[in-house]
Amino acid sequence: MKTILEVLNLSADYLSKQGISHARQQAIQLVSDILHVAPIDLYMQFDRPLEKEELQKCREALRRRGLREPLQYIRGLVEFYGCSLKVSPAVLIPRQETEILADLAAKNLSQQDLSGKTLWDVCCGSGCLGIALKKKFPQLRVILADISDKALHVAKENSTLNKVDVEFVLGDLLEPFRGSQVDFLVCNPPYIPESDWEALEEEVKHEPKEALLGGVDGLQFYRRLMADLPSFLKPSGKAWMEIGFNQGADVQKLFEQNSRGYTWKVCRFERDWSENDRFFFLENE
Repeated sequence: MKTILEVLNLSADYLSKQGISHARQQAIQLVSDILHVAPIDLYMQFDRPLEKEELQKCREALRRRGLREPLQYIRGLVEFYGCSLKVSPAVLIPRQETEILADLAAKNLSQQDLSGKTLWDVCCGSGCLGIALKKKFPQLRVILADISDKALHVAKENSTLNKVDVEFVLGDLLEPFRGSQVDFLVCNPPYIPESDWEALEEEVKHEPKEALLGGVDGLQFYRRLMADLPSFLKPSGKAWMEIGFNQGADVQKLFEQNSRGYTWKVCRFERDWSENDRFFFLENE
């Protein structure tokens, strides 16, 4: 029987040969998950032999990672802005950039009286934004929306996991909210241009394509939001969106020069820590 140290060495070597970066760290994470111990505790058990079932689980996890399936899907769980979230191939993997978006929204919300106020998380996926904000602001009513019933199933599991009371609606972008207005909106829509698909990392291609691609130029969903948001946001309503790393000026131009001649009180994009365009903020008159 192989010991933990032997399995770690073999696993790291295999992942490295498959072109996986940080192979040793990923091997440690996979093995520690399967053995249900903290990664640091593996160092205290290097001589422990693995049971047959444990070894088989390690082999299966390595096989999946060798096929470039994201580590997060194999583990099934990610940490996001104070929440533990389940993830599966039905939803995008929450990323650090989206965590920054949650923080930008939270800093603004913390300065307001949220009594009787509602927030929509549109294109919610795993529910990361809406659930994190509801957890931080329990008094806020939060409704999560997505076109994918599989994604909503994951989001519902995450609301239970994080013990937050949120609502769910199934539908395309703002369509489920026709006839309603809201105080706050967060949205991480698909924004990758179709022509960029082939150049994406293999890990990204395991994520739901419909949650990634935003039409020919990546701006398809922002055009729809530009046309609809003025009538869906209440007076002084606010919206926070994630955008592509080089889309700031184009998205701003869309909202500033919309076909209805609508003027926003605030209409601007912001950059992430790497100085890439990443977030867009709107405030209604």
